[in-house]
Amino acid sequence: MKIIVDAFGGDNAPGEILLGCAQARKELGVDLVLTGDREKLLGCAKELGLETDLAGMEILDCPGVLTMEDEPTAVLKEKADSSMALGLRALAEGKGDAFASAGNSGALVVGATMIVKRIKGVKRVAFAPLLPKSQGFFMLSDGGASVDCRPEMLLQFGLMGAAYMRDVMGVENPRVGLVNVGTESHKGDELRHQAYELLRQRKDLNFIGNVEARDIPYDGCDVAVTDGFTGNVMLKLFEGVAMALMDKFKGVFSQSLKNKLAAAAVYGDLKKLKKSLDYNEYGGAPIMGAAKPVFKIHGSAKASTVKSALRLTRDYAQSGFVDKIAQAVKPQGERQDG
Repeated sequence: MKIIVDAFGGDNAPGEILLGCAQARKELGVDLVLTGDREKLLGCAKELGLETDLAGMEILDCPGVLTMEDEPTAVLKEKADSSMALGLRALAEGKGDAFASAGNSGALVVGATMIVKRIKGVKRVAFAPLLPKSQGFFMLSDGGASVDCRPEMLLQFGLMGAAYMRDVMGVENPRVGLVNVGTESHKGDELRHQAYELLRQRKDLNFIGNVEARDIPYDGCDVAVTDGFTGNVMLKLFEGVAMALMDKFKGVFSQSLKNKLAAAAVYGDLKKLKKSLDYNEYGGAPIMGAAKPVFKIHGSAKASTVKSALRLTRDYAQSGFVDKIAQAVKPQGERQDG
């Protein structure tokens, strides 16, 4: 298994990317190809004491870096010499089995669509992060890749999400819910009405109907289907609420000596709670619908998060998921079940 990694993507690149890659190489049994400025990588590796680790990784040298401020389409022309663009081209050319980047999300979606290309039959790719809920985790599809959607796109987001949860994450018969302002079938706008009917008609999908956003963290569904605009708002709010909640806990337990003693008594449980609420535990999210595995690592990822993301990238690539999506998005009469 060979994974191409954008060594200069993300807030903490290249240091944390290199550290995470070193951990992944030792613990996950993957071969890694790094894209980026060779001399800067060698210098960074020397500072971190990772010369031996870096020597075991291939480097595709390029001078450019695509920043978070760049327009998404810059990956195609203005920043075609960037570490992200080179990595995407290398994947498209078969120089690796998957590509992972913590860089500009919009550019990664554009690159996955225009350089790696979409799976035949897929209308739009979807950014599909995993988020914690009361019982395990759920997938949000789409989390921001496709802002303006048609009903058939939401259907495909549900089909792809269900396939990923089943074949990569091991969730048996995942429940697919359509995010809406009420659970009744008549609720929502025309997009939601039409998407509801398309999802309902798929007998190969465990569609449970509309779900309200407040019910999703309480195990409301395994795949939450929505358009990218709504999904991205949900994602950012979810992340913010989780961080604010932990800050509140911290404030309560630091108010007095009594509270500090209480915190010491339940420290282990608090640590587990923090971990269960941390979306970084899952490392990132696949760009589902791309013709080859493309994975978005969290932009603020530290080494442990990079390693987690590369583990999921490996599992994603090994699952043969791309072929399974191609099968899943076919009309029911054309599918080859079994």
